Amino acid sequence: MLRPHRRWNPLTREWILVSPHRAQRPWLGQMETVTEDRPAYDPACTLCPGNKRVSGEPNPPYADTYVFDNDFPSLLTPCEKEVGDIESPLFRSREVSGECRVICFSPHHDLSLAQMSSGEIVRVIRTWQDQSNDLGSRNRWVQIFENKGAVMGCSNPHPHGQIWAGDFLPEEPSKEDLSQREYLTAHGRPLLLDYATEELRDRSRIVVEGEHWFAVVPYWALWPYETLLLPKTKHVARLTSLPESHVADLAETMRRLLIRYDNLFECSFPYSMGWHGAPFLPEQGENPGAYWQLHAHFYPPLLRSASVKKFLVGYEMLGEGQRDLTAEQAAERLRSLPETRYAP
Repeated sequence: MLRPHRRWNPLTREWILVSPHRAQRPWLGQMETVTEDRPAYDPACTLCPGNKRVSGEPNPPYADTYVFDNDFPSLLTPCEKEVGDIESPLFRSREVSGECRVICFSPHHDLSLAQMSSGEIVRVIRTWQDQSNDLGSRNRWVQIFENKGAVMGCSNPHPHGQIWAGDFLPEEPSKEDLSQREYLTAHGRPLLLDYATEELRDRSRIVVEGEHWFAVVPYWALWPYETLLLPKTKHVARLTSLPESHVADLAETMRRLLIRYDNLFECSFPYSMGWHGAPFLPEQGENPGAYWQLHAHFYPPLLRSASVKKFLVGYEMLGEGQRDLTAEQAAERLRSLPETRYAP
């Protein structure tokens, strides 16, 4: 389908405009710079082992993953002086609380997840699980994410991600919660489990496939090389309920996907990624584990080279999301790339 058309995102209930005939238009706009030359240890890096963070607190000489409370958290634990809620038809507010942490994936300043071994990525996944289990015991939503690359607003190139946990359900998960809950009521099966079945049958949008996990450019993708990482056949509600037998395959599937990203434009591919799973601390009568399916979103900004990114402006801000490359074309380009990372 090469004429303009719209595609429906059943998770967020939004339409996406697809305009594949625009893919070859000339580009005279902003050019990004992707920097890769980094030492294994940077004495000026606030995340390297043994160095002091901005707070003045020293990092231990860690040799694996390392987790610490964010020195500049966006959410704070409850305090005695509460602001209180505001109720008005036009002005409403809710006081919230939570916790923010940073996860260093590796002590090596010059690595990314794409350059780590499957075993090293397994240790990152286990850290995600441990942190989810801890933070989920007292927070409703635990958001694990990674912003990779300066173009995605990452202020430190050391391989790391974050966790923001709060006592509320944020906007994007709220949309997915409603859609998945209503789909289960209507069809008797989790939405993303049925979606995985259809994608595995069609296969035109699959990028990489393991024994238990696979990555697909979703039919409704907005970002040029956006992918969705999903269990193939098993219903898994959260990272904390991921079967032990699936962890190694998840790590290997992630590694193979991220190497393809790097190989696409031969650069350390920037992206924002994050995990979505069933909320914690369900309210009375809720059973989110019945309809939620664990998945990870990868949102890379690069469009046609290592220096040209996609901007969500104009029509995307005022009308609806739009893309110039079909999901099938993006998947084919990624799928065709080698699984050995390019040599800079």
